[in-house]
Amino acid sequence: GISLADLLAFGRSNPKDSKEKFNMAYLAIRGSGAVNGVSRLHGRISRRIFQPLFPQWPQVEVPVDHVTNGVHTPSWDSPPSDKLWTEACGQERWVCDPSRLGKQIRKLKEKDIWEFRSRNRKRLVAFVRDYQAQRPTAFNYLPSKTTLLDPNILTIGFARRFTSYKRPNLLLNDPHRLLRLLNNPQRPMQLILAAKAHQQDKDGKAQLTASIDFIRSHPEIAGRVIFLPDYDMQLAEQLVEGVDVWVNTPRRPWEACGTSGMKVLVNGGINISELDGWWEEAYDPSVGWAIGDGAEHDADPAWDRIEAQQLYDVLEQEAVPAFYTRDSNGIPNAWVEKMRESLAQLTPYYSANRMVRQYIDQYYVPQSQALMRRHQNNQSLARQLLMWSRNLKTHWHTIHFGTPKIDSRNGNHQFQIPVYLGNVAPEGIRVELYADPIAPDEPPVKIPLTPSHPLLGAANGFLYEGEASADRPAEHYTVRVVPYRTEAFTPLEITEIAWQS
Repeated sequence: GISLADLLAFGRSNPKDSKEKFNMAYLAIRGSGAVNGVSRLHGRISRRIFQPLFPQWPQVEVPVDHVTNGVHTPSWDSPPSDKLWTEACGQERWVCDPSRLGKQIRKLKEKDIWEFRSRNRKRLVAFVRDYQAQRPTAFNYLPSKTTLLDPNILTIGFARRFTSYKRPNLLLNDPHRLLRLLNNPQRPMQLILAAKAHQQDKDGKAQLTASIDFIRSHPEIAGRVIFLPDYDMQLAEQLVEGVDVWVNTPRRPWEACGTSGMKVLVNGGINISELDGWWEEAYDPSVGWAIGDGAEHDADPAWDRIEAQQLYDVLEQEAVPAFYTRDSNGIPNAWVEKMRESLAQLTPYYSANRMVRQYIDQYYVPQSQALMRRHQNNQSLARQLLMWSRNLKTHWHTIHFGTPKIDSRNGNHQFQIPVYLGNVAPEGIRVELYADPIAPDEPPVKIPLTPSHPLLGAANGFLYEGEASADRPAEHYTVRVVPYRTEAFTPLEITEIAWQS
């Protein structure tokens, strides 16, 4: 029941500027009761992207939260993995409270963990050899009668859509160093690549061709680096079940979440990844390895070279030694311990089980209840909120502040400030102290101030008072007025805000 002009206005940062291009994401945000990114970092970046929709609001309060993606674990676990998890955690492992699974996994013996990982690797090698037998012409980049892979060698997997921001050829940045890693006589490594590139993505296709050319031009690694054609979900399933290490090299912060690395977790695979997407929040030295410095460097070839060297360093100095340093029983204790922690800490959390629970608790149920309340009594609450927001928008410009007084003693800052609300009703707003968070991803400090008494000679003016801890300097705090009703989603529904200058 609205006009086309009104609809298009919802898709602009400035609704009144008819020359501004229509933005579908802006329309979606303005038509939503809640907004979320799909990882912690994605939420943070999205708050920065959508700041123009919430002028004068701090970036940390742009109303975008996050629910990190998770994978449907039963779809990606191998038969040996399924057996191990069932014996350790029971039949209900993927639908129970995920927090208890880690305790059970930590009870597993090192021998059992290593045997299950070795079985997964052997299954993958057998699959690849069978794959070659079924598609011999697809492997014409290798010398004839090449034996593919070795079931006892550290196996690295890299499979995804080839496109520039994923930097699929970061491993090829220093071919000689990669060749040394692959052909180390005591501690060799093997690499399985699988990918597709979009037909119109010239860079992606060129990088894919470069990978195949690298294999073709180095016969000494024949059978040790494999490119698998016809990449699809069935092929991905085999890879995530069998590889020891999953490598991911996106250019931060372009990976909103990424889930391929989550799929190796249940199978005992370990991640080596850029600090981007889900890995930015999941990474800990006890569960895998990371590259990058947690900052953004755009498409900088010099930085790409630095991160390529980091990747080689991690492989050469940490991953490979951990894999091949064995005890008297042939078990790589350091490797198994990292596997155990990855299985225990990450598999339960980065699952659809946790993700769906979080969506239900954080979004679906609260939003459903809020909608129900707005619909009751012939949409009485919805009508009240609409009138409230229209009145605030009409009269918001009449709000202004007097000079604040601050008294710092006994470990607290005592604030007093005259606030003149003009034509705005005091019951529809909140006056509060605000301080920016000290660390990223922490919430800001927001302390409500209360009116102690009306100001003499001023219509709708009040002296507001409150206190804040002196753990932070008084100048960290600013007084502001924000729209406030318990049933309203501020600032998603109403973006007005007034700051003490």
